Amino acid sequence: MPTRRQALATLAAPAFLAAQPPSDQVRAAIVGVGGRGSADLKSIVGAPNVKLIAVCDIDPDARDRGATIGKDHKPELLEDWRKLVERNDLDAVIIATPVDLHAEMASAALDAGLSVYLEKPMGVDEQDVKTVMDAASRAKGVLQLGFQLRYDPVRRAAIDLIHQGGIGEIAYMQGNRHGGDLPRDKDWIFDASRSGNIIVEQAVHILDLMNWATKTHPLRAMGSGGINVYKNVPPGRTIYDNYAVIYEYPDDVRLTFTHIYIDPSGFTGIQERIWGSEGAVDLPSGTFYELTERGEERVPPRKLFEGDRGNMNQLAMNAFFEHVRARTEPLNNALYGKYATLAAIMGRKAIDEKRFVTWDEVDL
Repeated sequence: MPTRRQALATLAAPAFLAAQPPSDQVRAAIVGVGGRGSADLKSIVGAPNVKLIAVCDIDPDARDRGATIGKDHKPELLEDWRKLVERNDLDAVIIATPVDLHAEMASAALDAGLSVYLEKPMGVDEQDVKTVMDAASRAKGVLQLGFQLRYDPVRRAAIDLIHQGGIGEIAYMQGNRHGGDLPRDKDWIFDASRSGNIIVEQAVHILDLMNWATKTHPLRAMGSGGINVYKNVPPGRTIYDNYAVIYEYPDDVRLTFTHIYIDPSGFTGIQERIWGSEGAVDLPSGTFYELTERGEERVPPRKLFEGDRGNMNQLAMNAFFEHVRARTEPLNNALYGKYATLAAIMGRKAIDEKRFVTWDEVDL
């Protein structure tokens, strides 16, 4: 294993930044043009050598919004997603719908021979994950999950350092996602049966980073959570406004994860940190802190990436289309999508049932 200083000295910029897309055009469509879908649609039309063929949403206002974003492509506007996957003039589809629709849509698209960019998570429960994984195993196309944080060059530099042994052996991990409550106009997200609860719909981003860092998944989880402030706000709410989970990984590594939607503006925010035997790294800032013994001179923190951070959403979408052309495995592939989604489901089960839950219980 290289020493920490060797890893720091040889750390390179993420390879995906230098990749150049081939010249052949990809014909794409999108299903779901809400907040996340609108951002994805902007990335689709911003990607080189991609033709937007169709925009699909049950909401006419969303379809109109899609038509406006993709106006230079003059996409066909559709209401029924099933008609979209039956077309023979598409190479890829981007799915950005509410979570409870992910598994059915993704599996149908993959079975139709299309490549799929599926927004996180895979689904609301274990069966959804199995449905998508089964479809991916027989698919001719590519499946990429919408974990855009993997395409942030700053976080990528931090993960590269970890994988190169730059912090020593991983000992402990911490994730916090603290903020104000979700937009009240998104009625589906407040229904745990549709969104999977906030740990499944939202926390998977950070859980994916921790799985990526360790190159594996947690073995078991325990947690506690509930609704302490926003009871029945909005009416019918069934998702937590706060929770905490402790995950246990192989090699006696722990992750503590807290997630609250009652955080005053500017109070806490998002934290993603990993400690090792030789130092610690803050992922969002890409900063390494060397571990020194008591009485030793403190080593100044070191930035791991210098340069243009770019737009991780655009980088993720560009990479997807490159994989579609080359039929190569994405960085955020089906297996890591499974790991992140099941880790979230395992945590939710531990909270709801007030007990330790093991990986084997959720991995169907």
